[in-house]
Amino acid sequence: MNPDTAADPYASWWTHHATAVKTFARMLLGIALAIDGYLKFSSGYNNGTFLANIQSSQASDPSWLSPWFSFWATQAANNSTAIVYSVGTVELLLGLALIFGFMRKIAYVGGIALTLLIWAIPEGFGGPYTVSGSAATDVGTGIIYAIAIVGLIAISATYGSSRYSLDYYIERRFSSWARVSEFGTPLWGPMRPSRSVAPKVPAK
Repeated sequence: MNPDTAADPYASWWTHHATAVKTFARMLLGIALAIDGYLKFSSGYNNGTFLANIQSSQASDPSWLSPWFSFWATQAANNSTAIVYSVGTVELLLGLALIFGFMRKIAYVGGIALTLLIWAIPEGFGGPYTVSGSAATDVGTGIIYAIAIVGLIAISATYGSSRYSLDYYIERRFSSWARVSEFGTPLWGPMRPSRSVAPKVPAK
């Protein structure tokens, strides 16, 4: 329960449980990313499927995107296993970071970068960019993941440190840890003083 609204009888259920809801959203996305990473190792995706997806995108997307897919098709043909397993490893690490709330700033930014790359390479920028209208069924899952992470960043920047995270407990001992966990704190340079919240004065 959110302690700031515990005494407010007019606050909604969502307001009372904001901390739990935002933590659940972060962990849910982390679980999804971790499952995606695990499947990269168990589904045989590196055995030709990765290359086939890129070739399919190259065949259906506009011709001006052909150099982009040609480059990645060459990389997939020569280093498919290394690429797929590297992406799977990063997805697993990002998923675990979100589940446990560890280095959230780095995890969110890294998650956006990775999911946009997945959307831009094997997913071929999603359906709307294909030449054939019949193939345009959705915008792709990678961009949805990226948008979801942007939402988590907005929540994190609004509410600050999450009490249900490793970052919260590390910051209590080492305040400089906020550089890699909290938005609004620079990665380097002088730390901004924390904003103090004036105590609420009960109405007379």
